[in-house]
Amino acid sequence: MSTSAQSSAETDSPTTSGASAGETVTDRLVGLNTHYAEAFTDPGMDARPVLKVAVVACMDARLDLHRALGLELGDCHTIRNAGGVVTDDVLRSLTISQRALGTRSIILIHHTNCGMESLTEGFRQELELEVGQRPAWAVEAYTDADQDVRQSMQRVRTSPFLLHTDDVRGFVFDVTTGKLREILPAS
Repeated sequence: MSTSAQSSAETDSPTTSGASAGETVTDRLVGLNTHYAEAFTDPGMDARPVLKVAVVACMDARLDLHRALGLELGDCHTIRNAGGVVTDDVLRSLTISQRALGTRSIILIHHTNCGMESLTEGFRQELELEVGQRPAWAVEAYTDADQDVRQSMQRVRTSPFLLHTDDVRGFVFDVTTGKLREILPAS
């Protein structure tokens, strides 16, 4: 199986053929954008999501959120980070999404076999030893995706900055089946 990010030596994909030695992945992607832009037409969309929904998910490359949820360009706001956890920055983005751009629903998606399950807060200490400065941010590692989804739902529901917290739902995406499993909030 080839991906668009593989070098031309690894695949015969037309998207990567002609890559010269020493060309970086970024160089190839910028080149692909040139082809994209040649056929691009302004869709005439507003920044407000058509479905008035924001999706918070893990940054894992195995999650194709638009395809998994049947979404089209312009349907939603997508906020991604390591683990898909609700951090202060996610709350900032959700607040802007709701208050300035009209979203009302929030979907939270974690997934099976997440790399965050193998990290600990010790990661911060390792970084501090390596670079001489401890990161100000928490790793937000977890061992139980279901429980972390519940915690993220609770963080959203209790945020004083969000206007709409009645339609907040959480899921775990199975990376082997492509199915979502709903996680009910803590009672």
